[in-house]
Amino acid sequence: MLKENISLSQLLTLIINFLLGSAIVVGVGMEAKRDAWMVVIAGFFIGVLIISAYYFLLSLQPGKNYFEIMEICFSRPVAVVMSLVYICYFLYIACRVIRDFGELISAAILPLTPIEVTVVLPVLVIGYILYMGIEVLGRTSEIFTPYTFAFMLLLFLFLYGSGNIELVNLQPVAAMGFMPIVKAIIPSISVFPFGELIAFTVVLADVTNFKYSRKVSILGVAIASFLLLLSVFLIITSLGENIALRSNFPLLSAARLVSIGEFIERIDALVVFIIMLGILIKSSVFIYGGLKGLEYVFNKPYRFFSIPVACIVSIFAVFISNDFADHLKEGLYVDIFILHLPMEYGFPILVLATLLFKKWRKDRSAGKGAKA
Repeated sequence: MLKENISLSQLLTLIINFLLGSAIVVGVGMEAKRDAWMVVIAGFFIGVLIISAYYFLLSLQPGKNYFEIMEICFSRPVAVVMSLVYICYFLYIACRVIRDFGELISAAILPLTPIEVTVVLPVLVIGYILYMGIEVLGRTSEIFTPYTFAFMLLLFLFLYGSGNIELVNLQPVAAMGFMPIVKAIIPSISVFPFGELIAFTVVLADVTNFKYSRKVSILGVAIASFLLLLSVFLIITSLGENIALRSNFPLLSAARLVSIGEFIERIDALVVFIIMLGILIKSSVFIYGGLKGLEYVFNKPYRFFSIPVACIVSIFAVFISNDFADHLKEGLYVDIFILHLPMEYGFPILVLATLLFKKWRKDRSAGKGAKA
């Protein structure tokens, strides 16, 4: 198969936009209300542990992605079955991420446009990007990421300048105790968005300087966590915890409060751009993971599947839920124990334990042979 590579800077921007993705659409840690910022800080440490563990797993078999490592651990028939499970999982999450974007555009930006249009068009763009290769996706992320930083800074300055930031909304800290915070950390933020870094067990194998990818990945998790922390800060201080909990798109609602001199108003486009880029990158990475799984199973280049898979994802993204409330309930609560925990933690731990055991047994056999 054709070997493709992405640079460390492209990996950095991919991780940043991936973690922002749909997390910045619906908000993270909102279960903890005004203490959501503490949940995000805890999520940062969890994200560092997760990406470090995935890097360690891949470093045991350099140049191999997660699907190929499963074959080394078990056998090809077992690896194919597990790969098919992960393919379905990656594409399922991609459908949910795309649906987040479709709901946002249909409800808040283009209410008269059918959701089918707002879902199909971006997925076809994603299919074309992936057909061109992971390098094109990396360059796309690298080019547009600076705008994300600029727009987040502008959003903060506009909200501050319009007098909408009230620090009193953050007080008192932990008024309801620490149990709501713990419940928001485990398992919620542990699986969404940080646990979803499982998709990078496929992407990290394509990094040019793999030995530096751990440091770059941790930096990406840190920057994304800071931006999520900033978004939570803006949401809570401007909207207050009660309105933030009732809002479907809290950051967009916060942006609509901006009014400076009756001239700078309705800066929705800034937030929509940040969300759109995050959704594009996150869904692309998940679809790429599914395509690489199909490449492993059928021994054909993943480009062969890119457009058909994009069409399938667009169809299922429309029919995956009846409405936004059903979509959120299934994605944020039902899927956690049924899908996310086994796929993001259970199977990777099993694969890592098996790989370490085989390595230990091989080293032991080699040691006995040398003594003989």
